Formats: sequence, structure tokens, C-alpha cells
Amino acid sequence: MALTETTVEDKIEVVGDYKHVQVRTATVIARDGTEISRSFHRHSLACSTKSGDTWGDTDISGESTEVQAICNAVWTDAVKTAYQTAMDAAEI
Repeated sequence: MALTETTVEDKIEVVGDYKHVQVRTATVIARDGTEISRSFHRHSLACSTKSGDTWGDTDISGESTEVQAICNAVWTDAVKTAYQTAMDAAEI
């Protein structure tokens, strides 16, 4: 009776005007090859981050190559500029 645990990114979505990338990771527990449990973790990524008064690209180096490729494809300079402008305008 062998138990195994597998982790897989089973859903990657691009949402909204500013192309936020949402990643769902599934952790699957199986006994002798038959799934007995599945749980999920989600996180989202915005194209830019702000430190003080300076905007920078979001660090995606810790993401999978698939997520990195999607981020690099959808986070154009126009998207980043629009996101930064909207976030700056929303500040009080």
C-alpha cells in the first residue's frame, strides 16, 4: 500500500485588462495509483510591483517555465504602463 504525492499546475488563467495571471496548483495524494485526495493552492501575479515610488517588473523567476512564458507573452509594455498608471491614479 504505497502512498504518493504529486504536485501539478492544473490551471493557468489570464484575466482582466491588466493581464493578471492566476495559477492553481493541485496536490494529489494517491494510494497504489488511485487518487484518494486532491487539494488546491492558488496565487496570482500582476505585471508590475512598486517599491517606494519606483515601478519594476514582477519577479517571475520562481515560477514554472510555462507560467513565465505566458507572463512574458501577455505583459507587454503597453499593459505594464496602463497598469502602473491605473494603480498610481488609485493611490490616495
